[in-house]
Amino acid sequence: MAKRAWRESGLGAPTDLHSLQERITQLEQHNADLTAELSEREEDLIAARAANRQLMATLNARS
Repeated sequence: MAKRAWRESGLGAPTDLHSLQERITQLEQHNADLTAELSEREEDLIAARAANRQLMATLNARS
């Protein structure tokens, strides 16, 4: 009966809530993965900057 009402209203098919919820879950997981990856890259960048500062200080001390 609900499908008939949707069809008769001209709005199209009813939304598949289960599929939408699965997609939301997938996107939330993808977002969490990207956030973790970004955090790791930020830590690597911080370490690289510290190593660079130390190297420059060592080179400058020799001059």
